[in-house]
Amino acid sequence: MSALNLVMLGPPGAGKGTQAERLARAHGIPRISTGDILREAVAAGTEIGRLAKAIVDRGELVGDGVVIGIVQERLDRDDVRRGFVLDGFPRTVAQAQALDRMMDGADPLVVVDIVVPEDELVRRLLTRMVCESCGATAGGMDGGATPANCRKCGGRLVQRSDDNKRVVLERLRVYLRETKPLVEYYSARPTFRSIDGTQAPDCVASALVRAIQEVDGGPPGSEEGRR
Repeated sequence: MSALNLVMLGPPGAGKGTQAERLARAHGIPRISTGDILREAVAAGTEIGRLAKAIVDRGELVGDGVVIGIVQERLDRDDVRRGFVLDGFPRTVAQAQALDRMMDGADPLVVVDIVVPEDELVRRLLTRMVCESCGATAGGMDGGATPANCRKCGGRLVQRSDDNKRVVLERLRVYLRETKPLVEYYSARPTFRSIDGTQAPDCVASALVRAIQEVDGGPPGSEEGRR
């Protein structure tokens, strides 16, 4: 059976993290989130963490060199042999080219772009809360009321420091300038699919499964679809 190597694309607030975690759990493969790795460094107060926090709080992206090194180290671990879900990488064409070099000789990348209009992204990001204990996201994605505490661990929900209107708009501008060209980079590949991210999370998850099935030519994870 071949590995499922999946890249999740989409702007901030598109729901990449939720869907990546869900899919990784279903397939028993790791979800690799550069954002989570960097936030752990921020919480630990490391040199990279302090640098990353200052950059992210301005709504900018961490430099390619740092992020590429983090991902290279993560993909060298044994737990990615059956595949992985990349969430938040690549974010630039230079990072995508570096990923192609990392994947040379491996099973092909499946690339899915989750598409959401800007006004909806702003609404989601300004109402999004995260658990300060486990990092889970709550509110914003499905339009429902935000719970008082994290449904996963019961921890306190707080707003991310980069989820204010000024920074949100800057993050979306950065995405359009630097990250959206990835769609052009990947769109000609037969393993690329685009999904409507304005649907309810369960509908987006179903669309993601169908996209992988179309790429593989059989049920996701089946031998028929991966020969």
